[in-house]
Amino acid sequence: MYTFSNRLKIGSFIAMGLGLIFLAIGFVSAPSTVEEAKAIVASAHGDGHGGGHAEATEDHGGDQTHGEAAAHGKEASHDEGHDASHDEHLLHQLQNRPWAALYVAAFFFFMIALGVLAFYAIQRAAQAGWSPLLFRVMEGITAYLVPGGIIVFVILVLSVLHMNHMFVWMDSEVVAHDELLQGKAGYLNPTFFLIRAAIFLGGWIFYREYSRKLSLAQDESDDNSNFVKNFRWSAGFLVFYLVTESMMSWDWIMSLDPHWFSTLFGWYVFASMFVSGITVIAMVSIYLKSRGYLEVVNDSHIHDLAKFMFGISIFWTYLWFAQFMLIWYADIPEEVTYYVARFQDYKLPFFGMLVMNFVFPLLVLMNSDYKRVNWFVIMAGIVVLLGHYLDIFNMVMPATVGDQWHIGLPEIGGILFFGGLFVFWVFNTLTKAPLLPKRNPFIEESRHFHY
Repeated sequence: MYTFSNRLKIGSFIAMGLGLIFLAIGFVSAPSTVEEAKAIVASAHGDGHGGGHAEATEDHGGDQTHGEAAAHGKEASHDEGHDASHDEHLLHQLQNRPWAALYVAAFFFFMIALGVLAFYAIQRAAQAGWSPLLFRVMEGITAYLVPGGIIVFVILVLSVLHMNHMFVWMDSEVVAHDELLQGKAGYLNPTFFLIRAAIFLGGWIFYREYSRKLSLAQDESDDNSNFVKNFRWSAGFLVFYLVTESMMSWDWIMSLDPHWFSTLFGWYVFASMFVSGITVIAMVSIYLKSRGYLEVVNDSHIHDLAKFMFGISIFWTYLWFAQFMLIWYADIPEEVTYYVARFQDYKLPFFGMLVMNFVFPLLVLMNSDYKRVNWFVIMAGIVVLLGHYLDIFNMVMPATVGDQWHIGLPEIGGILFFGGLFVFWVFNTLTKAPLLPKRNPFIEESRHFHY
């Protein structure tokens, strides 16, 4: 039985505490008025755009004659309306920043658990012989679906209640002046949105809890009936998962840019969560093995996990390139604007993500021998996870905060809080049952697995 070390427990609590403080600072420091928003932007740019714009307006107003004002009244009125709309948009972007930082971190750690759940179901449905020794690790990680899913759902509810402006299609005034959003209102409406989210989360959590129950019951059973039930439920769940994961990616991520869509997006998000989940399985398994709890897990198990890390990284790159290349080559304005915004305002995180998620795994995980070196797999895993955090960052931030993004206290606070909660929940769950299944029919094959 695994014992949750006090050092790890204290570390997770410290991370959560610091994260809450940083997030609170982000929310408190967010502007509440247009004037505060303009002052923040002016100070950030050294009184460049914000101050210059105000001074130009004042100078123009002082120099023009009464006759000129009458002649240009219509243009001035239009410009004032445009400026007011721009200032309101700027205010919403700055107010969105702590919410977006919270959402990116919440979704990132939730998707790790969801990716592990998919991998676990695949192993069950395929009746894989190499992986049963890792089932308890997977069950421990997927336990985070409950708190992580609840937190994400609460953020979505708060968005529906207009506590933030992340999902613009939730604003009835915006929809009233947007024919495209009016055409999507049958699907993109707050009530149906929350109903779908509840169905997704309910189905995923139900399968995780029921499969875990069958897994533990199999240890005490005299036959393989629980194993067979788990196989059947896992096969059925994978069908449910493939449909709901795609819809979730449309709802929770793609609808942040409601004018843009990609038919590959569901697969793209799946690849990101899948490789992140497998990476965490490898890292947790290596940690437990180093503490003397999973000594039967050998280098071949780690090698296979690292192979999946490598292979799914290439799969993610294929999907990224297929999505990007087709949109960029077709050059359809309503599609290509998605990448234009990221090229112009997110060069560092956008191209940094490509290096971390493709170039780095390609170079360091191609060699078969390196996949057996535990510290090397941990190092590669850290880079891969950071890269896929940036992937979610690039999906969410341009639509919610525009060019007003930074890596600051809210972003760091989100990572610390949800990282600490994830570590605490996962390792606390690992203490609830023996780390090695007793009566899995393939347990001996897994013990003697050799690549």
